[in-house]
Amino acid sequence: MHGCSDLDAPVPERDRPPVARGGGQECGTLRLRADRPVTALVEGVERIAVLRANALGDYLMAVPALEALKRAYPGARLTLLGTAMHAGFLTGRPGPVDDVVALPPITGVSTAESGHPVPDGLCDELRERRFDLAVQIHGGGRFSNPFIRRLGARVTAGLRARDAERLDRWVPYTDYHHETLRFLQVAELVGAVADGLEPRLAITEHDRAEVSAALGEPPQGLVAVHPGATDPRRRWPVERFAEVADQTDRPVVVTGTEEERHLVEGVIAAMRKPALPVVGVLGIGGLAALYERCDLLIANDTGPRHLAAAIGTPTVAVYWCGNLINHGPLSRTRHRPLISWTTACPECGASGVDVTAERCPHDMSWVTDVSVGRVMEQVRDLLMVEGRCGHE
Repeated sequence: MHGCSDLDAPVPERDRPPVARGGGQECGTLRLRADRPVTALVEGVERIAVLRANALGDYLMAVPALEALKRAYPGARLTLLGTAMHAGFLTGRPGPVDDVVALPPITGVSTAESGHPVPDGLCDELRERRFDLAVQIHGGGRFSNPFIRRLGARVTAGLRARDAERLDRWVPYTDYHHETLRFLQVAELVGAVADGLEPRLAITEHDRAEVSAALGEPPQGLVAVHPGATDPRRRWPVERFAEVADQTDRPVVVTGTEEERHLVEGVIAAMRKPALPVVGVLGIGGLAALYERCDLLIANDTGPRHLAAAIGTPTVAVYWCGNLINHGPLSRTRHRPLISWTTACPECGASGVDVTAERCPHDMSWVTDVSVGRVMEQVRDLLMVEGRCGHE
């Protein structure tokens, strides 16, 4: 449940209980001093490959590192080794990624499912691109580092857990480390420096046209609610989302994927006032453009929260404590996380912080100790800070 959603783990981190994994305490193999890894630019870089082949929120947390790489090597072409989702979302979109290679399912690299080896010929095809630099900001490296090494780049750099192969330049993969900062450490290995810590995302006219075609003209003062999250243990109860939505005294839109339709319908059914459901009618870009029109997003710890934040919309979100460390917002001016301090399964008592614990079979929420009052306090404060206080 906590930590990086590293597909190098046998089970995706966000689907595991909040259990810490042992990371290496060693430092990188190339050094300027005994305690400091090499951070020099790589000469003659024209083509960069970056492996980050997981979910939307995972990609967005990597954007500051991708931007840093692009600034450090402004003439180089940056290729994201991602998924079909990344290809559809990023193709033609302004940003640090020049093109996307949509990887097929590969165990530990682009899927958590077992039984998917690297397809014959894939690495040969990627080697033909003649990457000068291959960067792994995907996870601990047990599966991804061997894959990166097979690309034939002149220099490899990335993360390394204790049981992973070494790259040319690497930093240790440790537990309870914010993903954005973790990836910026990798970028620093090859001379790239951050220009900001929060991700940024460009909205296109195509995105805005998608919203207009699907929903018409959204009302002014709109507040969005997103009750879904991949892991059920990260979901705040729908009745509480409904109560908060009613108390905003604003027009409300409730968003979700098709798989989350029951959650969207649950929020709307529990509300006293009408709200607009938006389920399965917008792509990622369209959803970003919808959030652009909102004064606030209220959500769980999930990709759409990262999406809203990346386009400048304030957010209030409910987090389990371990997830906040690795995936929470790094600033508090416009983003307010409410923290659950539950450290054991509410049903069976299995530890969420024991590093040796396995995931218990229960999927009930771990974040119900966050009250409506605590969330509303931050909602009202943010709406006032933004000058959008409504009918107070």
